[in-house]
Amino acid sequence: MIVVMHKDSSEAELQHVVDRVQEMGLETVVLRGTNRTVIAAIGDKRNVDKESLLAAPGVENVVPILAPYKIASRDAKPESTEVPIDSTTLGGQRVGVIAGPCTVEDRTMLLETAHAVKEAGAVALRGGAYKPRTNPYDFQGLGEQGLEYLAEAAEQTGLSVVTEVLGCEHVPVVAKYADVLQIGTRNAQNFQLLSAVGEQRKPVLLKRGMSAKLDEFLLAAEYILSRGNHQVILCERGIRTFEDHTRNTLSLSAVPELKSRTHLPVIADPSHGTGRRHLVNAMSRAAVAAGADGLLIEVHPDPERAVTDGAQSLNCQEFEALMKELKTVAKAIGREM
Repeated sequence: MIVVMHKDSSEAELQHVVDRVQEMGLETVVLRGTNRTVIAAIGDKRNVDKESLLAAPGVENVVPILAPYKIASRDAKPESTEVPIDSTTLGGQRVGVIAGPCTVEDRTMLLETAHAVKEAGAVALRGGAYKPRTNPYDFQGLGEQGLEYLAEAAEQTGLSVVTEVLGCEHVPVVAKYADVLQIGTRNAQNFQLLSAVGEQRKPVLLKRGMSAKLDEFLLAAEYILSRGNHQVILCERGIRTFEDHTRNTLSLSAVPELKSRTHLPVIADPSHGTGRRHLVNAMSRAAVAAGADGLLIEVHPDPERAVTDGAQSLNCQEFEALMKELKTVAKAIGREM
């Protein structure tokens, strides 16, 4: 349930209600909006005295939340959450694009890509220092050296860094270098890892599990939120289906549906969602038109020679052209790039 405070309630009244809810054996999460502050009360509701909470000073209403994801629900926070990325935010008026190579291959390639995507208008640089690979003999990433290259690219360009965390043991070192911690599709239900990044105070980009329903996706986000980290970005990256003309099936209907269920920003990954370079532009335009707050796009100076995922990567010139197209789409729906 959530306890809705009056818009003019004091901090003392808020703390009093938090204390009362905790006395009832529930955990509390305070969600502050522009006009209202609410307290999400999580746990066994059998001992809750709703009437006593309604009588507390500063309380406007006590409302049950039926969705299993309590903090992520738009019922708990009707206003959209904006997560800061670089000099902008995701979840607001501007559509932000995060771009870069699938894998940090070497310093020269990464710096070239970082400058190119910055010049084209990206708000953050993506790149994998640690790579989860189905085949144990495939390239696994450069590890901490890759993180150092990402940090250098960020220093030169001013871009924020988004990179994946593979395990709990990697969280401290990745958090040292990265601005945004990414949870990939294979770890979308690694609950220990979700809890670990939830204890950080850096934004988390959470990809949808390749076979996850939307409720399962939002419950994965709830693990992070329940640990106190409210800077969660949801990424629709396609799901596994019987279809084989694309690498995955990019479910763009999930974008407006998620935005109706949750206050968290929602972005789309047309690169992994299709696995086909010739489809990335069309699906990027469609995602923006569907209401996505941002895009995650793979860019490589020479996709033909990319160590991983060259077939779905744009080259730098193609990315620059796409960014110009996206500005037109964003303007048509009352947003900006």
